Amino acid sequence: MLRWRRAIVKSGALFSDQCNDQGVNASLTARERARAELTAEITRSARDQLREVGAAALSLRAVARDLGLASSAVYRYFPSRDALLTALITDAYTALGDAVEAADAAADGPRERWLAAGHAVRTWARAHPHEYTLLYGSPVPGYHAPAETTAAAIRTSGTFARIATCGHAGAPAPSGGLDAQMRAAAEVVAPDAEPGQLALGVLAWTQLFGAVSFELFGQYANTFEPADALFDYTLERTADLLGLS
Repeated sequence: MLRWRRAIVKSGALFSDQCNDQGVNASLTARERARAELTAEITRSARDQLREVGAAALSLRAVARDLGLASSAVYRYFPSRDALLTALITDAYTALGDAVEAADAAADGPRERWLAAGHAVRTWARAHPHEYTLLYGSPVPGYHAPAETTAAAIRTSGTFARIATCGHAGAPAPSGGLDAQMRAAAEVVAPDAEPGQLALGVLAWTQLFGAVSFELFGQYANTFEPADALFDYTLERTADLLGLS
């Protein structure tokens, strides 16, 4: 705790000139900066725990020990393990969304966009396997993600859905309740998508992420190693399924 207290003192967060508005504003800015820095340190330590013990064993007390803080100090930033998990999940979805959107923006044409976005998912997952597992692996026992994670999560799926709308027009629409579900989903991620287009997009998106998960979780071990060629094949065939050119 002493090192964080020293950092806050050095930043001026514990001192302000009550007669000087400019000093008060500077003081508030320093406190906000110190809070942001400690928040980043807490989440960094928590990501280290993900790698070492997994999400189910994530502990605020262990984070506090790692940072040399009292547990109460960490609880002021994250009141529960679930709050810390939510921050890690949101950060991971945001990082993945950034990677996918950047790859999409740099590509020309619907097919190239699909291939680039797919490779971005695999590259990010291989570089951040524990964060990918947190998002797409087994659910953490007792944890229920709040609605605030949704906006970050749909950035990636929304990118793939919007690319899918460039494919087969007039694709057969699913029947019954699934048609209604597709229309509701389209309103969120790709308002211009036809139900049939989005249904094909979901199939392709599921196959793409399934391929990444199979590789990351060892299902291809001793059979398709490295999995580069198989993943390229998966991307090309899903692009064909969508009718992307």
